[in-house]
Amino acid sequence: MKIELWSVGKPHESYAKMGIEDFSKRINNYYPASWHIISPPKNAGSLSEAALKKAEATTILQQLDASDFLVLLDERGQTFTSPKLASFIQQRANESTRKIVFLIGGAFGVDETVFTRANFCWSLSPLIFPHMLVRLILAEQVYRACTILRNEKYHHN
Repeated sequence: MKIELWSVGKPHESYAKMGIEDFSKRINNYYPASWHIISPPKNAGSLSEAALKKAEATTILQQLDASDFLVLLDERGQTFTSPKLASFIQQRANESTRKIVFLIGGAFGVDETVFTRANFCWSLSPLIFPHMLVRLILAEQVYRACTILRNEKYHHN
């Protein structure tokens, strides 16, 4: 199974980049993993919130394969403990999922078409975080889940 971490927005900012890259590299010891940064439309500043979400949705949906298991990070989603996230990832592997895509939407979230396409909606927290921190938390939690699955010492209960 391949893990892809997608985020709408600009490239990783320097304050988070090292951590994101480090945890992403560590995930690669368990599953092939990569980041895909989806640039906002060129005219994003002149679009309404709804139009911007629609434009981002078009790009996202065009880049997804029909067989991709899409996990949308959204405040309306279910929360997990780290061990539950590990079980969730293991379940996808057991079901022979070829690619799991974790998606962080744009500044205003995602259009309903992306929400509808998602196979699962996950909330990291009821708190709101900057996009760069969400990227870092996502990479760290996926790495933590991998270590839990291998019963390695990184995760301490």
